[in-house]
Amino acid sequence: MVFGEKITISTKGYSDIKNITNQVKDIADKSGIKNGLVGVFTVGSTASVSTMEYEPALVEDVRQQLEEFISAGKHTRHSQTWGDDNGFSHIRATFMGPGITVPLSGGGLVLGTWQQIVVIDHDNRPRSREVFVQVMGE
Repeated sequence: MVFGEKITISTKGYSDIKNITNQVKDIADKSGIKNGLVGVFTVGSTASVSTMEYEPALVEDVRQQLEEFISAGKHTRHSQTWGDDNGFSHIRATFMGPGITVPLSGGGLVLGTWQQIVVIDHDNRPRSREVFVQVMGE
């Protein structure tokens, strides 16, 4: 069986990190699937999906490291070509990736105690982000 549903979230950009674990759990529950895989994929080329311990200090640490990795002020050919100054966001998203797969066992997401599913919006402006969650299994 396969079940899919979209989540829409509002973000601030500049590697704003949003915890979507509860929304993903709700979709997995709604699917009725007990064992399988849950794919979580952000639609667009300037955002990422990952897991982390979602707590304020670590959220800021991750944002700081992303800024050190590829600065929002970095000159990019993409920004020069399109004039939108968000080349850095495309690079961050490419390295992090648009999605993850989480196992589903006994009707529950297989996540560690402190592991949450997050969307990171790297773009240079606020956005409404769509995340597609697909549950596959039995």
